[in-house]
Amino acid sequence: MITRSFNAIRLQSRSYASVSSKLPKPGKGPFLSLDQFLQRQRVISFWREIVRALHSQPNPVALLKEAHVSFNPEIPPSPTRDELRQYARTEFERHKHVTDLTHIRYLLSNGKTEFDMMKRYINEQAR
Repeated sequence: MITRSFNAIRLQSRSYASVSSKLPKPGKGPFLSLDQFLQRQRVISFWREIVRALHSQPNPVALLKEAHVSFNPEIPPSPTRDELRQYARTEFERHKHVTDLTHIRYLLSNGKTEFDMMKRYINEQAR
């Protein structure tokens, strides 16, 4: 009789464990589809690219070769650097609740184009 109740408790605890493992974790939100996951990774990668460009130090070797290079990927220290970071942050925060994949692709493409144009402009001003 004791072994029967022990087995019943063990089986019941297994069912609880299997049910809880199938539910999303609290605070994590719903599961993402593969396309949503890939777009999320691209957006995060783009944000990291912006932060790296804003906080990277100019490479002395690249500065010596700058006459031969038409475009320097680093953004030199300037007040514009802080403005660019603040602008990027507000744009990311403003669009963080967008769920339509085509709209996310559009925003990502548009953001990359704007960021490239801004880098070129800042590099031209720094020369």
